[in-house]
Amino acid sequence: MSAARTPWEQPGRFFTSPWNHLEAARAGLSFPPNVRFHDVTLRDGEQQAGVALTPADKLEIARRLDGAGVDRIEAGMPIVSQQDEAAVKAIVEADLDAEIFAFARCMVADVEKARECGVDGIVIEIPSSAHIIERAYRWPLERAIELSIEATLAAREAGLYTVFFTIDSSRAEFDWYLDLVARVATEGHMDALALVDTFGGVTPQAIPVWIDKVRERLPDTPLEAHFHDDFGLAVANSIAALAAGADVVHTTVTGVGERAGNTPMEDLALALTMLYDVEHGLDTTAFYALSRLVRERAGHTIASNRAAVGERLFEVESGIIAGWYEQCVDSYPVELFPYHWDEVGQPPARVVFGKGSGLPSVSVALKALGIDAGDDDMRALVGQIKQRALDTKALLPLEEVARLAADQLASPPVASAAG
Repeated sequence: MSAARTPWEQPGRFFTSPWNHLEAARAGLSFPPNVRFHDVTLRDGEQQAGVALTPADKLEIARRLDGAGVDRIEAGMPIVSQQDEAAVKAIVEADLDAEIFAFARCMVADVEKARECGVDGIVIEIPSSAHIIERAYRWPLERAIELSIEATLAAREAGLYTVFFTIDSSRAEFDWYLDLVARVATEGHMDALALVDTFGGVTPQAIPVWIDKVRERLPDTPLEAHFHDDFGLAVANSIAALAAGADVVHTTVTGVGERAGNTPMEDLALALTMLYDVEHGLDTTAFYALSRLVRERAGHTIASNRAAVGERLFEVESGIIAGWYEQCVDSYPVELFPYHWDEVGQPPARVVFGKGSGLPSVSVALKALGIDAGDDDMRALVGQIKQRALDTKALLPLEEVARLAADQLASPPVASAAG
């Protein structure tokens, strides 16, 4: 049976749920024609505890991000150190297709340093909840507004596209926050406003309400989404923001970042394409290699079954699923996986051998080894594989399965007891 090409089923690429595309399921969604990705791996990603990227690391990662089609690269915060400044300058001088942004505090000196680096744009941060200004910064509230106005005007004077980045805006007091962004838009300058969920504490259902309240004050200002993953909602929240009218989303490679990390680029891009039929400019086939590069340079580890880039995502141990694999892997692989391994640049799917193995697993192994065996020998071999996996608490390489098979087939059959 040949499958029709639909938004949820594209043979050889992916197969998701038709429920996503019912009119009732899509009611109220207002995605932009093309979502733009603003990558913050080199700045916010590096804030993950224990991560330290050299200028050479950052340049190599920036080149890979550019190759993957990222629209903007936030190259770092040049005021922080000579190394950070050198990295930003090197990325600018690499003449990539992506726009290069710097990150800055609401300080004129930070803006001037970014301008000297030759970046295209700047993300200017300010604490935007009264409680964090008073408790963490120990500033008078008016100082936050004054600094914001002064720094954003300096950015406009420097000719930099300016994203006003309101730290902790998801926990801010409603009126105070809305007054802050309205005053900066009126008395200062912003080309776009970033909605920032610094501590990951907002829900997808709250996002459209948040955007509606901001739109009442800033009806024409472009909005960007910057969400953290402390409750595992960064992707869902980013989708909610894009569906409510934001057109730029901030992400990191494989979700690296402060505490639980930022919105993972891979998960979001795949969801937009395969669940919502929304366009973006990313080459998803670059994801696996890009993730491995970032993880190697950052010393970052992930779960082996992590979405998109996990090392064992396309490995099959269960005997039942190994049977599906035998039937479908060559003809219709997305019957086994929601998306094809090629879509994310992963190695091909394969059957592996462990405690979960069954007769179909052994069938796959023996075919690969060119060995014929009867049912009794195959059952015995399944038992040996399971026991060996329990003893070692590890998968068995095919070579070990071959040795067990050779031993089993060389053994004389056990005589049946007289009945």
